[in-house]
Amino acid sequence: MKTAAPAPSLDWCLFLDVDGTLVELTDTPFDTHASDDLRALLTEVAERLGGAVALVSGRSIEYLDALVDPLRLPSAGLHGVERRKASGVMYGASFQDSQLDHARVALVDLVQTHTGTLLEDKGRTVAIHFRMAPQFEPELREKVTAIAALLGTHYHVQSGNMMLEIKPRGFNKGGAVKAFLQEPPFSGRTPVYVGDDLTDIDGFRVVDDYGGISIAVGDRVHGQYHLDDPAAVRKWLTAIAGLIDSHRE
Repeated sequence: MKTAAPAPSLDWCLFLDVDGTLVELTDTPFDTHASDDLRALLTEVAERLGGAVALVSGRSIEYLDALVDPLRLPSAGLHGVERRKASGVMYGASFQDSQLDHARVALVDLVQTHTGTLLEDKGRTVAIHFRMAPQFEPELREKVTAIAALLGTHYHVQSGNMMLEIKPRGFNKGGAVKAFLQEPPFSGRTPVYVGDDLTDIDGFRVVDDYGGISIAVGDRVHGQYHLDDPAAVRKWLTAIAGLIDSHRE
């Protein structure tokens, strides 16, 4: 039986996936947008929790900033390959990884020969999306795995929701969360991770190890608690936004 998400607390720190968690999934990764209401909600939630709100995503930090502009939240991008502390200090500077050039060429060929697939080049990782062509998944998985193998042991394939991504080995969302938890304003708070995809499982594990709370969105993954969809996540976040006011009444 799925357990509804718990009542919020001002002692929490939040780690939020984006696509499929805060915003609905779209046919292509280039169609995602955040509403003004969501930006305002995230601003208020961050204020309520003393700034202890981080976005943890497969997207780049540059993309996340554009999505929630003018907000500049602490963020982990590219599944933890890059990370920005609450202080603004950046780790894992963004650049075009030339070691992925062979993979870029090979994935372009795949996209051109598999109608409905899309290439997303994030500089330090490169992904192929097949949401509009799910029939190709077995073939794409085999070919992308073979392409990644040619890059050596420093790269691997990260599976996601209707996508496959070649990325540097040794980074994941859990590692990013663990790093945030050593720093203000996250340290000393109860960590809460909200996510919907296989890439979020590492984040779930870390917050579980720290005595925190994992909340799965939808049915793709399982956490301690459950929310149905991004609309339910946004509704749940409004309860956090109203915490201080309700405590003053």
